[in-house]
Amino acid sequence: MKKIILSALAIIALYSSVSAQVADSAKRKVELQGAVNFRDLGGYTTKDGHHVKWGKIYRSADMSKLTDQDLATLAERKIAYDVDLRGTQESKQAPDRMNPNTDYILCPAGSDNVGNMMQSFKGKTHGDSIMVDYYSNTTYLADRYKPFFGKLLAMPEDKSLVFHCTAGKDRTGIGAALLLYSLGVPYETIMNDYEASNYYRAAENEKMAKQMVQFMKINEGVAKDVVAVKKEYLDATFTAIKKQYGSVDNYLKTQVGLTDENITELKAKFLE
Repeated sequence: MKKIILSALAIIALYSSVSAQVADSAKRKVELQGAVNFRDLGGYTTKDGHHVKWGKIYRSADMSKLTDQDLATLAERKIAYDVDLRGTQESKQAPDRMNPNTDYILCPAGSDNVGNMMQSFKGKTHGDSIMVDYYSNTTYLADRYKPFFGKLLAMPEDKSLVFHCTAGKDRTGIGAALLLYSLGVPYETIMNDYEASNYYRAAENEKMAKQMVQFMKINEGVAKDVVAVKKEYLDATFTAIKKQYGSVDNYLKTQVGLTDENITELKAKFLE
């Protein structure tokens, strides 16, 4: 009986989580024909009761296949800044398609070995440990995200910014987490935004996992681990940062270069 009750509670919790995500998606997701996982980071409540402004910062997956209609949508949302977190080769193979005069910057630090990482999954039966190792490596984080924060600080009040990688879940997920943290958003909310990629990428994840099994001969379980986001992955990044630098605040200050004045400016620009 106890097991049945626990199972029922788990199902209810899962249903509630999915229902909440569907409701959240209605206001957060930007419908595009040529990109997935494109969503607004607005609306999140900070610890002191403020809210992240809507329509200012967006996160996405690959943006090389945007249609003319998609570009019109970006123009309507005043998206004039594009921060690309992919590696040099990734960006060359699938260059972003953006509106003319978009301020574009490539932040490839640590991303040029992604191909080698994919090869490391062959012969494995569990992908979690490799993903945790990846998320625990803070070597390239500062060089990758410092330009991102620089663009946010420099962006005019009447413009908006999108940042992305290929899948829009790992490099983009860490970037979103650090940004939301700097704005004072609670960690639980940060994690919810991170894990939402599983919802936004559900169909794409299933497709990618099948391709990895078929063409790369990767174990099915490993493939599913790789395409998903899990709490322990992002936890690994924050744990590593705290272990090496004492706190996330100290890391943002000493490694990313965000001064107290910068944090105040970010909050003034992107909170209401």
